[in-house]
Amino acid sequence: MVPTRLVLARTCTVFDSVLKWAPSTCAVLKPSQLLPLQASCRLLSVGIVDHAKHREPSGKKLLSEKKLKRHFVDHRRVLFRGGSGGSGMSCFHSEPRKEFGGPDGGDGGNGGHIILRVDQQVKSLSSVLSQYQGFSGEDGGSKNCFGRGGATLYIQVPVGTLVKEGDEIVADLSHLGDEYVAALGGAGGKGNRFFLANDNRAPVTCTPGQPGQERVLYLELKTMAHAGMVGFPNAGKSSLLRAISNAKPAVASYPFTTLNPHVGIVHYEGHQQVAVADIPGIIRGAHQNKGLGLSFLRHIERCRFFLYVVDLSLPEPWTQVDDLKYELEKYEEGLSERSHVIIANKIDLPQARAHLLQLQDRLGQEVIALSALTGENLEQLLLHLKVLHDAHIEAELEQGRQPLRW
Repeated sequence: MVPTRLVLARTCTVFDSVLKWAPSTCAVLKPSQLLPLQASCRLLSVGIVDHAKHREPSGKKLLSEKKLKRHFVDHRRVLFRGGSGGSGMSCFHSEPRKEFGGPDGGDGGNGGHIILRVDQQVKSLSSVLSQYQGFSGEDGGSKNCFGRGGATLYIQVPVGTLVKEGDEIVADLSHLGDEYVAALGGAGGKGNRFFLANDNRAPVTCTPGQPGQERVLYLELKTMAHAGMVGFPNAGKSSLLRAISNAKPAVASYPFTTLNPHVGIVHYEGHQQVAVADIPGIIRGAHQNKGLGLSFLRHIERCRFFLYVVDLSLPEPWTQVDDLKYELEKYEEGLSERSHVIIANKIDLPQARAHLLQLQDRLGQEVIALSALTGENLEQLLLHLKVLHDAHIEAELEQGRQPLRW
């Protein structure tokens, strides 16, 4: 049996560089004085073990789902490779007292396809990776066993995704449940059983599996909504969307607070829902891609009708409506002729009352004057929005098309 003092002396020698205690000093310590030393050694060893457990491997960390949702992505370049097919098998049947069993090599499985599928819960292309590889098929086996085919890889994309190959539009995924085959899987190879013929009773030929289809596609998201709020920066579009729906876009006193489109849902009786999109502010020359003009204007194309938001606190507010319609018409012909309503915001400011009369005289049409800050006259906007939505539903049904539902 090893003496206790000798064991303690060896322990202190190991941790001498850390605790700066000499073995000779530890050897003459009393048992009550050795307790702090044992506790310190134990804490040190536990700390080293915990550090080793929590040591993370080097490399780039993956973004969490919460962080991915913070970044709105409306275009993506993606490389798709379908799964490769499995190779065929070349073998012969082996059985006692059966000399010529014949070929029994099975075919390889087909490679898996890659399919884009619309998911209403996905609102952005941020979760779409830059490249995808399909699942490969398994090789064929003996006894005429075919290889298992590769599973189909489904990629969830938001409603309104446009798929382009070069400059050509190959798919428009604008309805719930729409699918598009982005890349086909390769065909499986043939086993030697496939080549059995009357003039060749013992074939040894087998073929390898074919590689999957490889394509580079461009995904472009265009926001799907019933109504689109169009206006210049700092006109109060985000504040208005917060007032009529549960959406929470950022609101501040400086222009270009909204850099990504936000969609809010307005609820009516009978479980009817109207989607209203807050399009980032448009500036003069946006159709020429000044600023981020084209990035913002692309989200207006899918809106069925528009809400022109005018800032009444500025002089000559009717020029805002003319400039907005001009930018829409230059971006796409006929876009400015869609159904719309003029919303005069910031009526709570003193100088806005005088500008309202001038705006109505210049435009010669109904103008809804309201305040997104105080909530004044929001009921009139909600009623008019319901009228525009019902007219859109009726027009879609007359043309035999299914209206957009949220």
